[in-house]
Amino acid sequence: MKAVRFEQHGGIDVLQVVDAARPEPGPGEVLVAVRAAAINLLDSTIREGYVQSVYPVAAYPSGQGLDFAGVVEGVGPKVVELAAGDEVLGFLLPPGHAQAEYIVAPVNQMVRKPAGVGWTVAGGLYTAGTAAYASVRAVGPQPGETVVIAGAAGGVGSIAVQLARRAGAKVVGIASARNHVWLESHGVTPVAYGKDMRLKTPTAFIDTVGDGYVKLAIELGVAPERINTVIDFAAAAQYGTHADGNQAAGTTQALAELAALVDKGEVEVPIAATYSFDEVRQAYEVLEQRHTRGKIVLEP
Repeated sequence: MKAVRFEQHGGIDVLQVVDAARPEPGPGEVLVAVRAAAINLLDSTIREGYVQSVYPVAAYPSGQGLDFAGVVEGVGPKVVELAAGDEVLGFLLPPGHAQAEYIVAPVNQMVRKPAGVGWTVAGGLYTAGTAAYASVRAVGPQPGETVVIAGAAGGVGSIAVQLARRAGAKVVGIASARNHVWLESHGVTPVAYGKDMRLKTPTAFIDTVGDGYVKLAIELGVAPERINTVIDFAAAAQYGTHADGNQAAGTTQALAELAALVDKGEVEVPIAATYSFDEVRQAYEVLEQRHTRGKIVLEP
């Protein structure tokens, strides 16, 4: 099978697509033929070695990727929840190895894929979706309150704006001008980066960008307990805000809830682009520019 691998910490240039042996599922594991696997900035952070103390790469060559969707090819001993032919989506704990034609994963880290959720969306849902889920839950928007979301059209932000709207909140989305029409179509008031927002004090603030947005939220008068960042952990510690991401909500329960919302057409997961495994370096080059709307997903 083809698989994305790297043999040392580093940038995009250390990524390789190699021929690897197809894995075999052990007790409690499932073999999945991957149809789609998302890429995330967390993958880059792990590969570059910045979070080795939290997500250590224990051995080389290492795989990469947390999110996947595919078809069950076989099950290991004691697995009764799934069978060959079942369609699933799920996650692997960091550092992950989802970017491969076949993977093995614990049965308790996947859910059945609803029929109305396409492969590309299913493969891109876990990391961004559960981070958005955790962010909205952390700030607790109520009907009529105003929530500002920085990076409102990115992978996390594009889902967070919809979840906040579902909670009945008014949402102001900070995003590039090219994403304003999309935000407006989802009931969000768009604001361009770098502009004077001229906002009355919002009730809550979700930061998916960093770059001083936690400080801005404090300056706007938002209470620290109504602020969440998924990226600026230093600012969260400084100001006493939430820093909940998919570590806080990365469960199969949350994933199943999100998949059900997508299946019913109540949440859209925008797909910015798809790439083949052979184009993995190009995919990460685009991702790391941080200008995409929604998710970038690899397909075998």
